Amino acid sequence: MNTLSLKTNYVTTEAANKQWVVVDAAGQTLGRLSSKVAKILRGKYKPCFTPNMDCGDNVIIINANQIVLSGDKMNSKVYITFSGYPGGQKKATALEMTKRVNGYEKILRHAVKGMLPKGKLGAKVLNNLYIFEGAEHDKQAQSPVSIDINLLK
Repeated sequence: MNTLSLKTNYVTTEAANKQWVVVDAAGQTLGRLSSKVAKILRGKYKPCFTPNMDCGDNVIIINANQIVLSGDKMNSKVYITFSGYPGGQKKATALEMTKRVNGYEKILRHAVKGMLPKGKLGAKVLNNLYIFEGAEHDKQAQSPVSIDINLLK
């Protein structure tokens, strides 16, 4: 019988060509930057994308303290944490978060985490994100490639 063999090839974690990428966040809008970074972390820009594998790149974000929130979100966007105890809910606006230690890093990580899959895979992929508030980073040994985030869709 002459039939076509339609076989789907899935990439393994070892076969995925993971690279290190540097993204400059200076002047970028929070949501647009986060969605593009989430796609890079998942590997959706690669031809070998596999939905159930970690085949994305490692992303280094520099100048995180220069991100932009559109409109009045700096005063109106509220971040809520809950300790699990009665009365343990705390609220902070984005402006209050930026005044904390690593505040911009927490804002960016929260935005990217919401755009990743929920569960073990999302937690594993989120570990490939490194955020620095200044222009310098300590990942020079990995020889990262700098990309322009505006060129991605």
